[in-house]
Order: sequence, then C-alpha cells, then structure tokens
Amino acid sequence: MMTVYGTKIKSDIDFPLDLSHETQTRYEIELSSKVPPELQKFITCGFPLYWAHGRKVYLYSDREFDESEEGQPWCYEVKELVKFYWVSGERIIYYVLDEKGNANLLSFWFIHLLLPLYMTLENMYDFLHAGAVEVEGKPILFIAPSMGGKSTMTDYFIKQRHSLISDDKIPTFIENGNFMAAGSHPYHRPYRKFEELGYHVKSFITGFKPIHAFYALERTESDAEITINEIKGVEKFDILSPNYLYMFSYLKPKRLIYLSQMLNAIKVFRVSVPWDINRLEEVHDVIVEHIQSKMI
Repeated sequence: MMTVYGTKIKSDIDFPLDLSHETQTRYEIELSSKVPPELQKFITCGFPLYWAHGRKVYLYSDREFDESEEGQPWCYEVKELVKFYWVSGERIIYYVLDEKGNANLLSFWFIHLLLPLYMTLENMYDFLHAGAVEVEGKPILFIAPSMGGKSTMTDYFIKQRHSLISDDKIPTFIENGNFMAAGSHPYHRPYRKFEELGYHVKSFITGFKPIHAFYALERTESDAEITINEIKGVEKFDILSPNYLYMFSYLKPKRLIYLSQMLNAIKVFRVSVPWDINRLEEVHDVIVEHIQSKMI
C-alpha cells in the first residue's frame, strides 16, 4: 500500500520507491495486472497524446474523444513500455508491461504521468503545473514558463527545510469554499532527468491545506533588484491559465470557471528573480519575508 496525490494505491507490483509516508487521503485505487480480456477488445480508436521523456504516448477509447462518460473504456500506452487500462467510474487501473517495460519505468509513468491524467478524466482533481512548498504552514506555488526556474526554486526551498508539496503537478480541489492543495509524492527531480522521479524528500506535506499564494517567477539580469509585486486583473488569468494541466475541450467551460474562482480567492505575485544561482538565498529570504509580513 502506498499513498500519492492523497490517494491510497493497492498494487500487485512492488514499487521501488519510498512512498510509505502517512498522509490524509480522499480516494483509493487498485493497480492490477489482471486485465479483463473484454476491456482490451473494446478499445477501437485513439490518437497520439504527446511526446514525453523520449517516448511516444497514445490515448485510446471506444469512441471519439469529446468527453469522459461513466463506463467508457480507456487505454494509455507508452510505446514499447507499458499499457494502462481503466473504465470511467471505476477505481481500478490495469497494466500490461511491454518488451522494454520494468517495475522502475512502470512506477515513473504511473505516478508522474498516468495518475494525473486519470484523475483529471475521472474528475477527482484539477491539476496545476507548478512547484509547491510549505512556508510556515502556508502552501505557496511557484509558476514560470518552461526552464523558468520553478524546479530550481523548489529545490532551494526544500534544502532550507521547507516541506515539499509537489515537484511538478499539484492536485487541487475545493473544500468548504477553500482551494486546497494535496501533496503529490515525496520525490523531487530538479534537473529533470528522463524517466526518474529524482531524490527522496524527508519533509513532505501530510495533509490538505488551503493554497496561500502564487508566485510567478520572472527572470531578470543577474545584478537586478529582487522585487515582489501583486498582479491584478486579467493578467492573473493570462499568467496562470497556461499552467492549468489537461485543458481538454470538453473540460474547458468548467475549468475556466474554476480558475476564475481560484484567482478571485488567491493572490498572485510577480517575483523578479536575478538569473544567478548565487543569489537564490536572497530570493528565498525576500519571499519568506513577504509571507511573514502578512501582506497576504
């Protein structure tokens, strides 16, 4: 038994990872190698989903993909490695290892990529692409364009003994009017090596907590001043919307409402980050001081 994304996973394969932390849970899922033969037969059409970690990934079903309906069969294929099957509305995922697949690769693809997609299609969470840590009990999220410093900033905060919430994909949900963050898993990969979750983090969030603030990282010259300014109006939406994962067409109306409500409730700040690794300590201290100032 292990817990990831606030979900207990019962599996018939041993994951070569330390996922024994005790955290709050909202769901339970089973991972099984015993694929019902009829499920494989139902899969009749599909399309290339994306290219990731040097692999071709495909998504299949029994109908054109315009929504996810209860009882709908699905297959997520990582070419030459593994196929995952499930039926919408059920809490069991099946897998078949292909010729180049093994437990290590299955663990990576299941945790890092398959589960966030599955949980989105099953309407369990809304995922944001961000790094997230807890500062003085308050979850903060770092957002930035690709190669914009999210991983480096998250890594530095972890090394300053702030608890990790998520390395890359953050499951969010609404509870009692609050937008909550759930911990993903206690691994962090600052250098984004293909098909690895990175190093194990001891200090990991164990409960669901309201998101405190977003910090949008903006790269500046190495000798520039470090500043934090609140972003308001439609610019908040423009900055955060590209970091909303899996904006499938049928989900778009609901997700635009969710994102608008989130941004009405949570402040977004722009942090000017000098592009100099030696100034990370300064950036860290400015952000922590900003949180301690109770301006948010």
